[in-house]
Amino acid sequence: PRVCVVGSGPAGFYTAQHILKHHGGAQVDIYEKLPVPFGLVRFGVAPDHPEVKNVINTFTQTARSERCAYYGNVTVGRDVTVPELQQAYHAVVLSYGAEDNRVLGIPGENLSGVYSARAFVGWYNGLPENRDLNPDLSCETALVLGHGNVALDLARILLSPLQLLRKTDITDSSLAALACSKVKRVWLVGRRGPLQVAFTIKELREMINLPGTRAVLNPADFTGLENAVKDAPRPRKRLTELMIKTALEKPGEKPVEVQATAGQAAAPREWGLKFQRSPQEVLPTPDGKRARGVRMALTRLEGSGDSARAIPTGDVEELECGLVLSSIGYRSLPLDPAVPFDTQRGIIPNSSGRVEGVPGLYCSGWVKRGPTGVIITTMNDSFDTAQSVLEDLQGGVLDMSPPREGFGAVESILRSRGVRPVSFSDWEKIDAAEVARGKAAGKPREKIVDPAEMLRLIGH
Repeated sequence: PRVCVVGSGPAGFYTAQHILKHHGGAQVDIYEKLPVPFGLVRFGVAPDHPEVKNVINTFTQTARSERCAYYGNVTVGRDVTVPELQQAYHAVVLSYGAEDNRVLGIPGENLSGVYSARAFVGWYNGLPENRDLNPDLSCETALVLGHGNVALDLARILLSPLQLLRKTDITDSSLAALACSKVKRVWLVGRRGPLQVAFTIKELREMINLPGTRAVLNPADFTGLENAVKDAPRPRKRLTELMIKTALEKPGEKPVEVQATAGQAAAPREWGLKFQRSPQEVLPTPDGKRARGVRMALTRLEGSGDSARAIPTGDVEELECGLVLSSIGYRSLPLDPAVPFDTQRGIIPNSSGRVEGVPGLYCSGWVKRGPTGVIITTMNDSFDTAQSVLEDLQGGVLDMSPPREGFGAVESILRSRGVRPVSFSDWEKIDAAEVARGKAAGKPREKIVDPAEMLRLIGH
């Protein structure tokens, strides 16, 4: 059987890995729109979390298998359509993730100084489409809308001492911009309360312990929570206890490392959590061009636990800031008119990864279940889809009688449209060049951010 996987992030690679492992004859081709593989492992994971990127070693082993091939620089839906892939393969798995962000839907969100978390993360991680973001970091206060791990990543990158970031694979240009940044205070704002935050304890602890930075948590936000959290699941309980402990710590109990660099006030940098506030409007500067703050509706909670809803109380408050980062979630987009898509939920309608009403078409990862969870969640989800493909191959659901040409058929389509795919060994040349450039600067790698430069490097 010839199987095609669209997207080379964790969902795509784990799907391929599972099929190759459990079917001794399957041939899997992975298509990717960028020249370089690995999706959000390369472009989403924070540069100061290198251990999370170790899965790349497993993915590389999969790509080097003689029954697996990688074709980068191919945009499915434009360079080749999904029906064309279905003609060439026995099964097609869509694992292309969530390449857009949710919008706030409030006045002023298009003002200068307002960015989506997705674009900001893409900028410091070298995602080609965000390389020219050039965010304005000339203000002292930044506001992050959202209480998830990505929101903490943004705050940490904005406030981290430069010597910590210099040793990472953060891009050269964003490091230079952060070196000139005036941001010294970051507020993370959420519509709901401390019991509904979506970040995890490891990331919170890392933020609390960030050198030269102090956490500002309002003790009033945490009074009486010890009781409320008594019967909560253990992770939620431990997370809340850490916030309570941090909020109630008396100044002086914890040595604040003050790192006053030339031209920087002796006051340390700070970050804090604000709860039960929902953004109503990004407020413009007098000339109407830039963000100067955000007006928030204060909320009260109805219900409890994860299902609690934030209801506006009618009171409002203004928070001054020159930088607004909206971290309220990613969003999948439809890829091809031939593929059913639920625009409401932002997913491909499916059951166990089988796309509804289209035999032989499957999906895995964020486009299957929505943009939540970490790499391990995506791994299990992808194994589930791969299992559906294997069952359908074994159970005769997929018609194996016509031999399918796989990449042979796709190659001629691509050639006729002037598209030249990038192979995995091409990627390994790009990889080697990045690692060599990084070595010179004492970093694990220096990412190439311009696809044209990547293609020149491999003689395309």
